[in-house]
Amino acid sequence: MRLLYSIGIHIASVVIKLLALFNLKLKLGVNGRKATFNKIKSSIKPTDKTFWYHCASLGEYEQGLPVFEALKEKYPNYKVVLSFFSPSGYEVRKNTTIADVVVYLPLDTKTNARRFLNLVNPDYIVFVKYEIWPNLLLEVKKRNLNAILISAVFRESQNFFKWYGSFMKASLFAFKHIFTQDENSKTLLKNINYNNVSVSGDTRFDRVTNQLKVDNTVDFIEKFKNNQLCVVFGSTWPDDDKLFLDYINQNPDIKFIIAPHNIKESYTSSIKSQLTVKTISYSEMMSGKNISDSNVFILDTIGYLSRVYSYADMVYVGGAAGHTGLHNILEPAVFGVPIIIGKNYDKFPEAKTLIKLEGVTSIKTPVAFKEIISNLKTDPSLRKKQGKINADYIEKNRGAVTKIQDYINL
Repeated sequence: MRLLYSIGIHIASVVIKLLALFNLKLKLGVNGRKATFNKIKSSIKPTDKTFWYHCASLGEYEQGLPVFEALKEKYPNYKVVLSFFSPSGYEVRKNTTIADVVVYLPLDTKTNARRFLNLVNPDYIVFVKYEIWPNLLLEVKKRNLNAILISAVFRESQNFFKWYGSFMKASLFAFKHIFTQDENSKTLLKNINYNNVSVSGDTRFDRVTNQLKVDNTVDFIEKFKNNQLCVVFGSTWPDDDKLFLDYINQNPDIKFIIAPHNIKESYTSSIKSQLTVKTISYSEMMSGKNISDSNVFILDTIGYLSRVYSYADMVYVGGAAGHTGLHNILEPAVFGVPIIIGKNYDKFPEAKTLIKLEGVTSIKTPVAFKEIISNLKTDPSLRKKQGKINADYIEKNRGAVTKIQDYINL
Protein backbone atom coordinates (compact mmCIF):
# COMPACT_ATOMS: atom_id res chain seq x y z
CA MET A 1 0.00 0.00 0.00
CA ARG A 2 2.81 2.42 0.82
CA LEU A 3 4.40 1.74 -2.58
CA LEU A 4 1.13 2.48 -4.37
CA TYR A 5 0.70 5.65 -2.34
CA SER A 6 4.22 6.84 -3.16
CA ILE A 7 3.71 6.14 -6.85
CA GLY A 8 0.46 8.11 -6.65
CA ILE A 9 2.27 11.08 -5.08
CA HIS A 10 4.85 11.12 -7.88
CA ILE A 11 2.09 11.00 -10.51
CA ALA A 12 0.22 13.77 -8.69
CA SER A 13 3.39 15.86 -8.70
CA VAL A 14 3.59 15.73 -12.49
CA VAL A 15 -0.12 16.44 -12.92
CA ILE A 16 -0.02 19.41 -10.52
CA LYS A 17 2.90 20.94 -12.42
CA LEU A 18 0.98 20.67 -15.67
CA LEU A 19 -2.21 22.11 -14.18
CA ALA A 20 -0.20 24.91 -12.60
CA LEU A 21 0.38 26.30 -16.08
CA PHE A 22 -3.31 27.26 -16.09
CA ASN A 23 -4.08 27.78 -12.38
CA LEU A 24 -2.54 30.58 -10.30
CA LYS A 25 -3.17 28.90 -6.94
CA LEU A 26 -1.44 25.69 -8.05
CA LYS A 27 1.37 27.72 -9.58
CA LEU A 28 1.99 29.47 -6.26
CA GLY A 29 2.26 26.10 -4.55
CA VAL A 30 4.57 24.61 -7.15
CA ASN A 31 6.92 27.60 -7.15
CA GLY A 32 6.77 27.90 -3.37
CA ARG A 33 7.78 24.28 -2.83
CA LYS A 34 10.85 24.79 -5.00
CA ALA A 35 12.14 27.25 -2.42
CA THR A 36 11.32 25.24 0.72
CA PHE A 37 14.61 23.47 1.37
CA ASN A 38 16.78 26.51 0.64
CA LYS A 39 14.65 28.70 2.93
CA ILE A 40 15.04 26.26 5.79
CA LYS A 41 18.76 25.83 5.14
CA SER A 42 19.34 29.58 5.31
CA SER A 43 17.25 30.06 8.48
CA ILE A 44 17.85 26.98 10.64
CA LYS A 45 21.26 25.79 11.84
CA PRO A 46 21.90 22.17 12.88
CA THR A 47 22.57 23.38 16.42
CA ASP A 48 19.28 25.28 16.76
CA LYS A 49 16.54 24.09 19.07
CA THR A 50 13.49 23.95 16.86
CA PHE A 51 9.72 23.71 16.86
CA TRP A 52 8.00 22.63 13.66
CA TYR A 53 4.33 23.56 13.28
CA HIS A 54 2.27 22.33 10.34
CA CYS A 55 -1.10 23.67 9.22
CA ALA A 56 -3.04 22.70 6.12
CA SER A 57 -4.26 26.21 5.49
CA LEU A 58 -5.28 29.50 7.08
CA GLY A 59 -8.08 28.06 9.20
CA GLU A 60 -5.76 25.56 10.86
CA TYR A 61 -3.19 28.30 11.43
CA GLU A 62 -5.76 30.41 13.26
CA GLN A 63 -6.69 27.34 15.27
CA GLY A 64 -3.11 26.61 16.24
CA LEU A 65 -2.03 30.20 16.81
CA PRO A 66 -2.92 30.43 20.52
CA VAL A 67 -0.81 27.32 21.14
CA PHE A 68 2.05 28.70 19.05
CA GLU A 69 1.93 31.98 20.97
CA ALA A 70 1.92 30.19 24.33
CA LEU A 71 4.94 28.08 23.33
CA LYS A 72 6.80 31.12 22.04
CA GLU A 73 6.36 32.76 25.43
CA LYS A 74 7.35 29.59 27.30
CA TYR A 75 10.30 28.69 25.06
CA PRO A 76 11.60 31.97 23.58
CA ASN A 77 14.97 30.47 22.59
CA TYR A 78 13.48 27.89 20.23
CA LYS A 79 13.34 28.66 16.53
CA VAL A 80 10.07 27.97 14.72
CA VAL A 81 9.49 26.46 11.30
CA LEU A 82 5.90 26.91 10.14
CA SER A 83 4.71 24.94 7.12
CA PHE A 84 1.53 25.15 5.07
CA PHE A 85 0.21 22.88 2.36
CA SER A 86 -2.20 25.37 0.81
CA PRO A 87 -1.32 28.70 -0.82
CA SER A 88 -4.35 30.25 0.88
CA GLY A 89 -2.55 29.74 4.19
CA TYR A 90 1.01 30.42 3.10
CA GLU A 91 0.34 33.56 1.08
CA VAL A 92 -1.60 35.24 3.90
CA ARG A 93 0.72 34.27 6.76
CA LYS A 94 4.16 34.00 5.12
CA ASN A 95 5.35 37.01 7.13
CA THR A 96 3.91 36.02 10.50
CA THR A 97 6.11 36.93 13.45
CA ILE A 98 5.26 33.66 15.19
CA ALA A 99 7.83 31.81 13.03
CA ASP A 100 11.45 32.24 12.00
CA VAL A 101 10.75 30.71 8.62
CA VAL A 102 7.49 29.96 6.81
CA VAL A 103 7.50 27.38 4.01
CA TYR A 104 5.34 25.18 1.85
CA LEU A 105 5.34 21.55 2.96
CA PRO A 106 7.06 19.47 0.29
CA LEU A 107 5.00 16.79 -1.46
CA ASP A 108 4.87 13.61 0.58
CA THR A 109 7.60 11.47 -0.95
CA LYS A 110 10.04 9.41 1.12
CA THR A 111 12.97 11.45 -0.15
CA ASN A 112 11.31 14.76 0.69
CA ALA A 113 10.34 13.50 4.13
CA ARG A 114 13.91 12.55 5.01
CA ARG A 115 15.39 15.75 3.59
CA PHE A 116 12.85 17.98 5.32
CA LEU A 117 13.37 16.38 8.72
CA ASN A 118 17.15 16.43 8.33
CA LEU A 119 17.07 20.19 7.74
CA VAL A 120 14.48 21.12 10.37
CA ASN A 121 15.75 18.62 12.93
CA PRO A 122 12.72 19.40 15.15
CA ASP A 123 12.79 19.03 18.91
CA TYR A 124 9.02 19.14 18.86
CA ILE A 125 6.36 18.83 16.15
CA VAL A 126 2.79 20.14 16.31
CA PHE A 127 0.26 19.27 13.60
CA VAL A 128 -3.09 21.07 13.67
CA LYS A 129 -6.43 19.30 13.17
CA TYR A 130 -5.97 17.47 9.86
CA GLU A 131 -3.15 16.77 7.38
CA ILE A 132 -2.03 13.17 7.82
CA TRP A 133 0.86 12.67 5.40
CA PRO A 134 1.92 9.00 5.70
CA ASN A 135 5.49 9.06 4.33
CA LEU A 136 6.37 12.08 6.43
CA LEU A 137 4.75 10.78 9.61
CA LEU A 138 6.18 7.29 9.23
CA GLU A 139 9.62 8.91 9.02
CA VAL A 140 8.79 10.91 12.16
CA LYS A 141 7.85 7.65 13.88
CA LYS A 142 10.99 5.91 12.65
CA ARG A 143 13.11 8.70 14.21
CA ASN A 144 11.04 8.62 17.41
CA LEU A 145 10.52 12.39 17.29
CA ASN A 146 8.23 14.23 19.68
CA ALA A 147 5.06 14.93 17.69
CA ILE A 148 1.51 15.78 18.71
CA LEU A 149 -1.73 16.44 16.87
CA ILE A 150 -3.97 19.15 18.34
CA SER A 151 -7.62 20.14 17.86
CA ALA A 152 -8.21 16.88 16.01
CA VAL A 153 -11.66 15.83 14.83
CA PHE A 154 -12.30 12.34 13.51
CA ARG A 155 -15.33 10.78 11.83
CA GLU A 156 -16.23 7.13 11.51
CA SER A 157 -16.30 7.45 7.71
CA GLN A 158 -12.57 8.22 7.55
CA ASN A 159 -10.26 5.50 6.25
CA PHE A 160 -8.33 5.32 9.55
CA PHE A 161 -11.28 3.37 10.89
CA LYS A 162 -11.92 1.08 7.91
CA TRP A 163 -10.53 -2.41 7.29
CA TYR A 164 -8.58 -1.10 4.29
CA GLY A 165 -7.10 1.86 6.16
CA SER A 166 -4.18 0.19 7.96
CA PHE A 167 -1.58 2.25 6.08
CA MET A 168 -3.17 5.55 7.03
CA LYS A 169 -3.92 4.27 10.52
CA ALA A 170 -0.23 3.54 11.08
CA SER A 171 0.52 7.21 10.41
CA LEU A 172 -1.51 8.27 13.45
CA PHE A 173 0.82 6.29 15.71
CA ALA A 174 3.63 8.69 14.81
CA PHE A 175 2.02 11.13 17.24
CA LYS A 176 3.04 10.70 20.86
CA HIS A 177 -0.27 12.25 21.88
CA ILE A 178 -3.44 13.41 20.13
CA PHE A 179 -5.63 16.14 21.58
CA THR A 180 -9.17 15.89 20.23
CA GLN A 181 -11.99 18.39 20.17
CA ASP A 182 -14.65 15.92 21.29
CA GLU A 183 -15.32 12.61 23.01
CA ASN A 184 -16.46 10.90 19.81
CA SER A 185 -13.03 11.44 18.23
CA LYS A 186 -11.37 10.01 21.34
CA THR A 187 -13.62 6.94 21.21
CA LEU A 188 -12.79 6.32 17.55
CA LEU A 189 -9.07 6.44 18.33
CA LYS A 190 -9.50 4.09 21.28
CA ASN A 191 -11.31 1.65 18.97
CA ILE A 192 -8.14 1.30 16.87
CA ASN A 193 -6.02 0.93 20.03
CA TYR A 194 -4.61 4.44 19.95
CA ASN A 195 -4.67 5.26 23.66
CA ASN A 196 -2.49 8.37 24.06
CA VAL A 197 -5.44 10.66 23.56
CA SER A 198 -7.06 13.47 25.53
CA VAL A 199 -10.12 15.63 24.93
CA SER A 200 -8.78 19.17 25.17
CA GLY A 201 -11.52 20.93 23.24
CA ASP A 202 -11.06 23.38 20.40
CA THR A 203 -8.21 25.89 20.59
CA ARG A 204 -10.29 28.32 18.54
CA PHE A 205 -12.22 29.14 21.73
CA ASP A 206 -8.98 30.42 23.26
CA ARG A 207 -8.17 32.24 20.05
CA VAL A 208 -11.43 34.16 19.92
CA THR A 209 -11.39 34.83 23.67
CA ASN A 210 -8.07 36.62 23.15
CA GLN A 211 -9.93 38.99 20.81
CA LEU A 212 -11.66 40.46 23.85
CA LYS A 213 -8.29 41.43 25.30
CA VAL A 214 -7.29 43.70 22.42
CA ASP A 215 -8.56 47.09 21.23
CA ASN A 216 -11.27 46.33 18.66
CA THR A 217 -11.84 49.95 17.69
CA VAL A 218 -12.12 50.58 13.94
CA ASP A 219 -12.57 54.32 13.42
CA PHE A 220 -14.17 54.16 9.98
CA ILE A 221 -16.66 51.49 11.08
CA GLU A 222 -17.60 53.63 14.07
CA LYS A 223 -18.21 56.53 11.72
CA PHE A 224 -20.23 54.37 9.33
CA LYS A 225 -22.41 52.79 12.04
CA ASN A 226 -23.10 56.11 13.73
CA ASN A 227 -24.84 54.41 16.70
CA GLN A 228 -27.47 52.80 14.46
CA LEU A 229 -28.60 49.18 14.36
CA CYS A 230 -25.99 47.24 12.39
CA VAL A 231 -25.97 43.83 10.70
CA VAL A 232 -22.62 42.32 9.68
CA PHE A 233 -22.40 39.70 6.94
CA GLY A 234 -19.08 37.89 7.37
CA SER A 235 -17.20 35.81 4.78
CA THR A 236 -20.09 35.61 2.35
CA TRP A 237 -20.39 33.90 -1.03
CA PRO A 238 -22.87 34.31 -3.93
CA ASP A 239 -25.15 31.60 -2.47
CA ASP A 240 -25.30 33.64 0.74
CA ASP A 241 -26.03 36.88 -1.12
CA LYS A 242 -29.25 35.41 -2.51
CA LEU A 243 -30.60 35.11 1.02
CA PHE A 244 -30.15 38.70 2.18
CA LEU A 245 -29.59 41.25 -0.62
CA ASP A 246 -33.33 41.85 -1.14
CA TYR A 247 -33.77 42.44 2.58
CA ILE A 248 -31.02 45.04 2.55
CA ASN A 249 -32.76 46.89 -0.29
CA GLN A 250 -36.01 46.89 1.68
CA ASN A 251 -34.55 48.21 4.95
CA PRO A 252 -32.68 51.50 4.50
CA ASP A 253 -33.07 52.25 8.22
CA ILE A 254 -30.42 49.64 9.14
CA LYS A 255 -26.68 49.83 8.59
CA PHE A 256 -25.24 46.79 6.78
CA ILE A 257 -21.61 45.69 6.51
CA ILE A 258 -20.78 43.01 3.93
CA ALA A 259 -17.38 41.33 4.19
CA PRO A 260 -17.26 38.98 1.19
CA HIS A 261 -14.86 36.04 1.24
CA ASN A 262 -13.79 36.91 -2.29
CA ILE A 263 -12.71 40.56 -2.38
CA LYS A 264 -12.00 40.73 -6.10
CA GLU A 265 -13.37 43.86 -7.73
CA SER A 266 -15.51 41.86 -10.17
CA TYR A 267 -17.37 40.20 -7.29
CA THR A 268 -17.80 43.27 -5.10
CA SER A 269 -19.07 45.17 -8.15
CA SER A 270 -21.61 42.38 -8.70
CA ILE A 271 -22.85 42.84 -5.14
CA LYS A 272 -23.13 46.61 -5.60
CA SER A 273 -25.08 46.18 -8.83
CA GLN A 274 -27.77 44.25 -6.94
CA LEU A 275 -28.18 46.92 -4.25
CA THR A 276 -30.53 49.87 -4.62
CA VAL A 277 -29.59 51.59 -1.34
CA LYS A 278 -26.56 53.83 -1.01
CA THR A 279 -23.44 51.68 -0.89
CA ILE A 280 -19.74 52.38 -0.42
CA SER A 281 -16.74 50.06 -0.37
CA TYR A 282 -13.53 50.25 1.63
CA SER A 283 -11.65 50.96 -1.62
CA GLU A 284 -13.93 53.90 -2.41
CA MET A 285 -13.58 55.23 1.13
CA MET A 286 -9.80 55.11 0.78
CA SER A 287 -10.06 57.21 -2.38
CA GLY A 288 -11.82 59.96 -0.44
CA LYS A 289 -15.55 59.22 -0.63
CA ASN A 290 -17.75 59.98 2.40
CA ILE A 291 -18.75 56.91 4.38
CA SER A 292 -21.21 58.15 6.99
CA ASP A 293 -24.31 58.67 4.81
CA SER A 294 -24.21 55.20 3.17
CA ASN A 295 -26.51 52.32 4.11
CA VAL A 296 -24.12 49.54 3.09
CA PHE A 297 -20.39 49.23 3.58
CA ILE A 298 -18.56 46.58 1.55
CA LEU A 299 -15.36 45.53 3.29
CA ASP A 300 -13.27 44.69 0.22
CA THR A 301 -10.07 44.29 2.21
CA ILE A 302 -8.71 41.81 4.76
CA GLY A 303 -7.63 42.04 8.38
CA TYR A 304 -10.62 43.84 9.91
CA LEU A 305 -13.48 41.34 10.17
CA SER A 306 -12.76 39.98 13.66
CA ARG A 307 -12.85 43.56 15.01
CA VAL A 308 -15.80 44.61 12.86
CA TYR A 309 -17.89 41.89 14.54
CA SER A 310 -17.64 43.91 17.76
CA TYR A 311 -19.86 46.58 16.13
CA ALA A 312 -22.58 44.13 15.11
CA ASP A 313 -26.03 43.91 16.65
CA MET A 314 -26.72 40.83 14.49
CA VAL A 315 -24.42 38.70 12.35
CA TYR A 316 -24.81 36.43 9.34
CA VAL A 317 -21.82 34.13 8.79
CA GLY A 318 -21.37 32.84 5.25
CA GLY A 319 -20.37 29.59 3.62
CA ALA A 320 -23.24 27.34 4.66
CA ALA A 321 -25.77 28.52 2.10
CA GLY A 322 -23.76 26.64 -0.52
CA HIS A 323 -21.09 23.98 -0.19
CA THR A 324 -17.93 26.03 0.36
CA GLY A 325 -18.02 25.32 4.11
CA LEU A 326 -19.30 27.42 7.00
CA HIS A 327 -16.87 30.08 8.13
CA ASN A 328 -15.91 30.73 11.73
CA ILE A 329 -18.99 31.50 13.85
CA LEU A 330 -16.92 31.66 17.05
CA GLU A 331 -15.41 35.01 16.03
CA PRO A 332 -18.73 36.87 16.29
CA ALA A 333 -20.07 34.63 19.08
CA VAL A 334 -17.43 35.89 21.51
CA PHE A 335 -18.93 39.39 21.25
CA GLY A 336 -22.32 38.13 22.44
CA VAL A 337 -24.38 38.69 19.29
CA PRO A 338 -27.08 36.52 17.67
CA ILE A 339 -25.89 34.65 14.57
CA ILE A 340 -27.63 33.42 11.42
CA ILE A 341 -26.14 30.83 9.04
CA GLY A 342 -27.18 28.83 5.98
CA LYS A 343 -28.44 25.27 5.86
CA ASN A 344 -25.26 23.20 5.31
CA TYR A 345 -23.65 23.05 8.74
CA ASP A 346 -23.57 19.31 9.58
CA LYS A 347 -19.76 19.11 9.64
CA PHE A 348 -19.47 21.96 12.12
CA PRO A 349 -20.08 20.79 15.71
CA GLU A 350 -20.09 24.30 17.19
CA ALA A 351 -22.89 25.28 14.79
CA LYS A 352 -24.94 22.20 15.65
CA THR A 353 -24.52 22.87 19.37
CA LEU A 354 -25.38 26.56 19.21
CA ILE A 355 -28.43 25.88 17.05
CA LYS A 356 -29.68 23.49 19.75
CA LEU A 357 -28.94 26.12 22.39
CA GLU A 358 -30.78 28.70 20.22
CA GLY A 359 -27.95 31.20 19.95
CA VAL A 360 -27.53 30.45 16.22
CA THR A 361 -30.32 30.14 13.66
CA SER A 362 -30.06 28.22 10.39
CA ILE A 363 -32.11 29.40 7.42
CA LYS A 364 -32.73 28.09 3.91
CA THR A 365 -34.61 30.85 2.08
CA PRO A 366 -34.76 34.65 1.79
CA VAL A 367 -38.19 34.49 3.42
CA ALA A 368 -36.75 32.70 6.45
CA PHE A 369 -33.91 35.21 6.66
CA LYS A 370 -36.40 38.10 6.60
CA GLU A 371 -38.49 36.52 9.35
CA ILE A 372 -35.53 35.86 11.68
CA ILE A 373 -33.78 39.20 11.15
CA SER A 374 -37.06 41.11 11.53
CA ASN A 375 -37.73 39.42 14.88
CA LEU A 376 -34.23 40.30 16.07
CA LYS A 377 -34.55 43.85 14.77
CA THR A 378 -37.71 44.58 16.74
CA ASP A 379 -36.88 42.63 19.91
CA PRO A 380 -33.75 43.83 21.76
CA SER A 381 -34.36 41.28 24.55
CA LEU A 382 -34.23 38.44 21.99
CA ARG A 383 -30.94 39.81 20.63
CA LYS A 384 -29.55 39.97 24.15
CA LYS A 385 -30.75 36.45 25.01
CA GLN A 386 -29.28 34.82 21.90
CA GLY A 387 -26.07 36.82 22.18
CA LYS A 388 -25.57 35.72 25.79
CA ILE A 389 -26.01 32.08 24.79
CA ASN A 390 -23.19 32.46 22.29
CA ALA A 391 -20.86 34.34 24.64
CA ASP A 392 -21.47 31.84 27.47
CA TYR A 393 -20.69 28.96 25.10
CA ILE A 394 -17.30 30.49 24.28
CA GLU A 395 -16.48 31.05 27.95
CA LYS A 396 -17.46 27.49 28.89
CA ASN A 397 -15.29 25.86 26.22
CA ARG A 398 -12.03 27.78 26.44
CA GLY A 399 -8.95 26.26 28.08
CA ALA A 400 -7.61 23.88 25.42
CA VAL A 401 -4.34 25.81 25.13
CA THR A 402 -3.51 25.32 28.81
CA LYS A 403 -4.07 21.55 28.54
CA ILE A 404 -1.79 21.29 25.52
CA GLN A 405 0.88 23.60 26.91
CA ASP A 406 0.98 21.65 30.18
CA TYR A 407 1.67 18.45 28.22
CA ILE A 408 4.69 19.90 26.40
CA ASN A 409 7.74 19.90 28.67
CA LEU A 410 11.20 20.35 27.17
